[in-house]
Amino acid sequence: MEKMDRRVRKTRALLLQGLVKMLETHDIQDISVKELTELVDINRGTFYLHYDDIYDMLHKIEEQKPVITNSLASQGPLLEFFRFLDRNRDLAKVMIGPHGDLAFVNRLKDQIEKRTLQVLESAQSDANYEYLCSFIITGCVGVVETWLKESDPQSPEEMAEILGAMLLRQLNFAPGPA
Repeated sequence: MEKMDRRVRKTRALLLQGLVKMLETHDIQDISVKELTELVDINRGTFYLHYDDIYDMLHKIEEQKPVITNSLASQGPLLEFFRFLDRNRDLAKVMIGPHGDLAFVNRLKDQIEKRTLQVLESAQSDANYEYLCSFIITGCVGVVETWLKESDPQSPEEMAEILGAMLLRQLNFAPGPA
């Protein structure tokens, strides 16, 4: 992997900080590149060297997410998920908030589904499988949302352990195939 130039990292960090600040009071669709670059005192041309638009910026940040593994028991998928959210805590917090982006929440749900529902393979023949999946995904989003709002949050390792235990406990209540 090629090491990113310090100036590029600094520029991207400033843009991210500015975006987070703006998302506290503006909906994502109301944020312009001009406003963002003025806020962080960066030339618009510099922004366009890195991103096509605000949505491209968000997309590229989300691309940093970890590779999915196949074992919930090791907490690997959940741990990497919480580490990613922790690294991008301020952005994730505002994206889930009142000025956030529904598309972000939907992508969050997709990531939770990929990381957790693989353990439900044995329940797929159950008539209530879709309800169980919906219940688990919505519960996980609620846990993430609560964690992001905490002033003194648990570590990503603790959250992976907590959510993993909750999921496994829920699966013990899931009815088996008829």
